[in-house]
Amino acid sequence: MTSVRIRPARPDEAPALSALAMRSKAHWGYSAEFMESCRASLTIEPAHCDGSSLLVAERDGQLAGFARVVGSPADGELSDLWVDADAMGHGVGRTLFTAVTQQARQLGFRRLRIDSDPNAEAFYLHMGAVRIGETPSTAIPGRVLPLLSYEIPNPD
Repeated sequence: MTSVRIRPARPDEAPALSALAMRSKAHWGYSAEFMESCRASLTIEPAHCDGSSLLVAERDGQLAGFARVVGSPADGELSDLWVDADAMGHGVGRTLFTAVTQQARQLGFRRLRIDSDPNAEAFYLHMGAVRIGETPSTAIPGRVLPLLSYEIPNPD
């Protein structure tokens, strides 16, 4: 397995991260119309790359994924966790999830809400999240998403 390097995102990477999120979402076979309706919610702005809340994963020097936490401690939200389609199944998601939750803990978060894509729910459950309900999609009126919660473990 190729090693995964985690680092803070740079503002100039915002367009590439947005494109990565679109590719990752499209991997699940969504229609072009559905994907277009998700574009705004999958767009990363340069201001999101603030040096602490958005982490990127690199494999072989290439962007392979990213994750972002938002909110105010102690309760936050894992607003993004995307792995490029060709990097799926290589530990990038697991490495990103571990890194972003460690970063969140350092920032004072104790819990993260996750509005999960239905295709990603099993991954989050495997990582220790629990399903607490459903939440309306921000991109598609009438669509609901699995609502999960992740308790960030203490470093004891």
